[in-house]
Amino acid sequence: MSETKFITVAEDEAGMRIDKLLSSRIGGMTRSHIQKLIDDGRVTVSDKAVKANYKVKYGDAISITIPEPTKIDVRPEDIPLDIVYEDRYMLVVNKPQGMVVHPAPGSYDKTLVNALLHHCGTELSGINGVLRPGILHRIDKDTSGLLLVAKCDAAHTGLAEQIKEHSLTRAYLALVHGGFSEDSGTIDLPIGRHSADRKKMTVTYENCRNAVTHYRVLERLGKYSFIECVLETGRTHQIRVHMSHMGHPIVGDKTYGVKKEEFSLSGQLLHAYKIGFIHPIYKEYMEFSSELPPYYKKVLYILREKC
Repeated sequence: MSETKFITVAEDEAGMRIDKLLSSRIGGMTRSHIQKLIDDGRVTVSDKAVKANYKVKYGDAISITIPEPTKIDVRPEDIPLDIVYEDRYMLVVNKPQGMVVHPAPGSYDKTLVNALLHHCGTELSGINGVLRPGILHRIDKDTSGLLLVAKCDAAHTGLAEQIKEHSLTRAYLALVHGGFSEDSGTIDLPIGRHSADRKKMTVTYENCRNAVTHYRVLERLGKYSFIECVLETGRTHQIRVHMSHMGHPIVGDKTYGVKKEEFSLSGQLLHAYKIGFIHPIYKEYMEFSSELPPYYKKVLYILREKC
């Protein structure tokens, strides 16, 4: 059964964003959770749907409908893990293309979390709840590469703070369509939910968050470019959206890319190849890298042979 809460805006709350107000008024709900309910049309003011940046007024009658949480039994699964680094506090895992990071509607098993539960047992941080134990950040299902995993809450808190401060080193290798006249550059364009397709993100100045991607051309391969992208921020689909917006969609990207591709690929050629951070307990800088997957190397080999 869903639950509906009714809130009247007090005089000293006038002018607040509605998502911030509701997250402060309703215990146990994060601001991102509130924003999702708003996106789903479950929050109304005087029976009218609003956006997350709506500034409330004194006396506004707010209704918020909270659906009954889906009960999911997340079970350990004996799935091989490519562990780049592990100690008693954390792991660095190399996720393959095609693997979902954590359970969600439509993907309740065969996720990275299922594999981590089998490998680590109960030794995973519980800060992000039962569906995302140990998970600090994500990469898309069809993106491969390095992820940080926290085994304890202290490690989780320390690493999460670095993510929040944008002090982590996160570098990706991408093969994109088209050539660049410059050797490097920075894309500083805000990203938000697509107004027509809520599963997609887009460059927009409405209901958005700042997003900054630095890129460097590594190789020019005919009508393609092999580039390095370094994240300053970590928004959903950031590199994919930024590159597509600039006219350089990532090869194999079925959501933001071209309709017809030269290569038969299962997903985008985007690999999180480098991650650097200060160890949350040892306080030492650590950096790890991973090789490109074989299918990615094969495409580069084909293109190099042609050039």
